[in-house]
Amino acid sequence: MSRPRLFIGQLSGAARVLPALVCCLALGCGGGAKLYRVTGNVKFDGNPVPAGKIYFTPDTSKNNSGAPGWADIKDGKYDTAAPGGQGVVGGPMIVKIEGSNGTTPLFANYQTSAELPRGAATQDFDVPASEGKKVPRSVGPPP
Repeated sequence: MSRPRLFIGQLSGAARVLPALVCCLALGCGGGAKLYRVTGNVKFDGNPVPAGKIYFTPDTSKNNSGAPGWADIKDGKYDTAAPGGQGVVGGPMIVKIEGSNGTTPLFANYQTSAELPRGAATQDFDVPASEGKKVPRSVGPPP
């Protein structure tokens, strides 16, 4: 007497999903740290930064890890949830900021640190005027 064969189409919904779920769990797909929205203002020498970029990198020296986050700076404001941005994992972060007036750099690669909550946050940054002196000026005759 032969045994009847089961075909995938005859399996229940749960029995069809189970192999895929086991593969996902074994391979670690669909996971990763939760990312949080960070918004705030960025000023340079007391004025809003017209344009730029802000980067948040988990500080591994303080046992923080995860994906970096970033956002565009427009008119002195940034939002990691805006198009082109990525949220942050929170915790101790190394923050790098680049700023320009839209055509020329105001300062480059200013670095500071921040302790961000593991949740949505607002964090403002003030870049000191002395950072503007570190931007290489164009070569040529003085204006």
